[in-house]
Amino acid sequence: MPVSNIEERAKKAREKKAVYGIDLNLDSYESEAKSYGIIDEAEDLPEDVKKAALDVGVKLDNQTSGAYVQMDQTPVHTKSLFEGVEVLDTRTALKRYDNLQDYMWKLVAPDADKYVADVAQSLPAGYFVRAKKGMKTVFPVKSCLYLGSTNLNQRVHNIIIAEEGSELHIITGCTTPAHVQRGLHIGVSEFFIKKGAHVSFTMIHSWGKDVDVRPRTGIIIEEGGSLSNNYICLKPVKTLQMFPTATLAGVGAVASFNTVIYSSTGNIDFGSNIILAAPETSAESISRVVSVGGEVIARGRMTGKVPGARAHLECVGLLLSEKGRIYSIPELDGQSKDLDMSHEAAVGRISEEELEYLMARGLTQEQATSVIVRGFLDVEIKGLPEELKQQIKNITQREDLKGA
Repeated sequence: MPVSNIEERAKKAREKKAVYGIDLNLDSYESEAKSYGIIDEAEDLPEDVKKAALDVGVKLDNQTSGAYVQMDQTPVHTKSLFEGVEVLDTRTALKRYDNLQDYMWKLVAPDADKYVADVAQSLPAGYFVRAKKGMKTVFPVKSCLYLGSTNLNQRVHNIIIAEEGSELHIITGCTTPAHVQRGLHIGVSEFFIKKGAHVSFTMIHSWGKDVDVRPRTGIIIEEGGSLSNNYICLKPVKTLQMFPTATLAGVGAVASFNTVIYSSTGNIDFGSNIILAAPETSAESISRVVSVGGEVIARGRMTGKVPGARAHLECVGLLLSEKGRIYSIPELDGQSKDLDMSHEAAVGRISEEELEYLMARGLTQEQATSVIVRGFLDVEIKGLPEELKQQIKNITQREDLKGA
């Protein structure tokens, strides 16, 4: 798409009010960010950045296929550690590969909404990750997006390409330090999963209680390809709104979305939109929500366009406080015969029998509640390396997760 056309469309869209979620005034955030120097080795990163990365499951060591660290708007550390996997910052990748322009803004329109338009009008930051044809990784690419300046609008545009027959694992931690009192993160991501390629993508958010977050994601999966998309948010956030769209465009394509939310304050509006557009495709979207405060809106949409498509949508919530709210909106759109599509939505509380059982074995009510909550959030995620499975399990089993 010509740059002039992108800018023209983005300019018009930036003035529109947001359709989903709480509308934000983009002009109330700072656009200019301090520049940082390049850091060649991950061990030389500032201690607060390394600690923040660890808090979201990103250990920057040699057990990785590549690494990317962004501080505010500066890509400070980029490295590829596995032959066949390329990790660059987006701006460098655009200079190196002329054909990358054919991927930019193909899956997320630059005028999709005011937040995407804001990214489209800015210099690109973010990461470019490419798994070359036939390459299969064991260790994940690890990235950390660090918002370290108060009141900054952090803009990110990521491009992920898994070429034919490749296998790629990515874990991204997004985080702010305690001193950041207010901020905005807008992250645009476009995934291209080629024929027979398999991708697992895990995003862990740990933002401040006064940070607004707007991820925008488009995904296309070709014949025989698969995606396991995992999202975890267990820390307070002011507002979060995301609704990634995955199109299963090739025969036998598979998509799985797994979401774990622990809400104590703020407004979280999340979901997934999966379009089954080819024969023998299948998809599932499973979310677990615990609310001890704040509002959670769980959206899910499955669209079956061809015969034989199979899809399941599931959202189960535990509401543990009068201060909280869980609003579930499941949608199934069948547009062809011979579909197999289902959904399940439930919101409830912890059963007295479970509490009494654990308390009879010596636990206090608070300890028993924490055990039940951690078990509820322990969603089985298939298709991940064992190390990454354990990292996710460790995060969802935090001792401080409890009822109000």
